[in-house]
Amino acid sequence: MRKFYTVLCLAIVLPLMAACGKNNTQAQTPGRQAESSTIESSSQSDSLNGSENADESSVAVNSTDTAAETKPESIMVDENETVAEPVDAASEAESVQDTEMNETGAAETDIQNHTEENTVTNMNVQVGDVVFSATLEENEAVSALVEMMRENPVVIQMSDYSGFEKVGSLGTSLPASNSQTTTQTGDIVLYNGNQIVIFYGSNTWSYTRLGHIDDLTGWEDALGSGDVMVTFDCTIR
Repeated sequence: MRKFYTVLCLAIVLPLMAACGKNNTQAQTPGRQAESSTIESSSQSDSLNGSENADESSVAVNSTDTAAETKPESIMVDENETVAEPVDAASEAESVQDTEMNETGAAETDIQNHTEENTVTNMNVQVGDVVFSATLEENEAVSALVEMMRENPVVIQMSDYSGFEKVGSLGTSLPASNSQTTTQTGDIVLYNGNQIVIFYGSNTWSYTRLGHIDDLTGWEDALGSGDVMVTFDCTIR
């Protein structure tokens, strides 16, 4: 009998325990599903947050790149402008310098041309009706004589002396630079600072050279043996 009652109890209890276990399983399943949903929602939220952060980071990086690209261009432009300004200033300075040099060169050329035009290197020596050309020396006496001839021809009554020269008073003194000189035919000299001597022979004395007749053809014949009137005249006024 006991065995019968034991089997009967087991037959009643086991189905009840099985039913209770099933209910517990069903009760636990919604919790797990809810937990899974929560985890999924959290993952989606994290993913969205991550995407937003990535977008913000991308925007920040793009902004930084844009600023970086813009800034060098600005700096480059400023540097180009800064470099261009000294170059322009240097070019302008060179242009001014070239202009000044050209003006200075032109002024010097004008002065030189004017000086050359006004430089007298020859004079005419007229004896009676015959005119001879003479090349002048370069000294202070000649410069002073040229200034006199520019104003008016210098006319001198000249006398013969010792059969080799004609001498006459200039009427004024010229700056002398005398040296012991042996003259030749055709020489023109300053003697004693205020007398001009022209030679048709030779003599040795202390003179200041003034010039020399270029072509002696007819020179002695024109001077003759007596007094003569001689006109000294420069060809440039």
